Amino acid sequence: MGSFTHYGFLILALSSCMVAYGGIFFQEFDFTWGGNRAKIFNGGQLLSLSLDKVSGSGFQSKKEHLFGRIDMQIKLVAGNSAGTVTTYYLSSQGPTHDEIDFEFLGNVTGEPYILHTNIYAQGKGNKEQQFYLWFDPTKNFHTYSIIWKPQHIIFLVDNTPIRVYKNAESVGVPFPKNQPMRIYSSLWNADDWATRGGLVKTDWAQAPFTAYYRNYMAQSFSPSQFSDQKWQNQELDANGRRRLRWVQKNFMIYNYCTDIKRFPQGFPPECRRF
Repeated sequence: MGSFTHYGFLILALSSCMVAYGGIFFQEFDFTWGGNRAKIFNGGQLLSLSLDKVSGSGFQSKKEHLFGRIDMQIKLVAGNSAGTVTTYYLSSQGPTHDEIDFEFLGNVTGEPYILHTNIYAQGKGNKEQQFYLWFDPTKNFHTYSIIWKPQHIIFLVDNTPIRVYKNAESVGVPFPKNQPMRIYSSLWNADDWATRGGLVKTDWAQAPFTAYYRNYMAQSFSPSQFSDQKWQNQELDANGRRRLRWVQKNFMIYNYCTDIKRFPQGFPPECRRF
């Protein structure tokens, strides 16, 4: 657990009043589609999803979570991954669902993946931020994490915060806080939009495309923590804020809160407030 203490804001997330799940994939997840394109290896320690011209594949968690921290190590599709999308997200069900998204948009060999993030509340999203990564996500496993509290959502990559989305209910913006969510992941073909707006198509001669998963961990926050105002408001310490600024200055390539063409009448209220 020592690696989690680099940022003070994470220390409480590992307190004794949390309930943790993780480790064995076949105990924690169900395959949802794709047949034998989804596989579990190494006694349940390693999972893979594959995509070919017929179908992609996906899985979901057996358990639902209402607030917590989710960690997953992923090694993305290597080589020419243009047109493919690997997703990893939390979601509830129904037309007014909530959702917290990581999506990895593939690219041609040598060009960077785009990490796409979004948040849905009561069925409405449109809160996109996109990033390049500061490493090759296909060479090794890297850890992608979500911290979900009633006050904010934090996206992290290798324990470095890349995005903080704050609860803006006070200015009329819905926030995901009432619907338990499952963890989902999928690998699928989206060459109508994923790479350069759909200009670059999937090269099926490179199929099957495969992504790998390991070291899953889900930590549910306990009800006793929600009465602790200090814990509720705890966000990033000084080092975490510096790392967040570093990522957003050097690697952010799209932020809906600065897209004047998209919002000519003014930015959404959560952008103006924060």
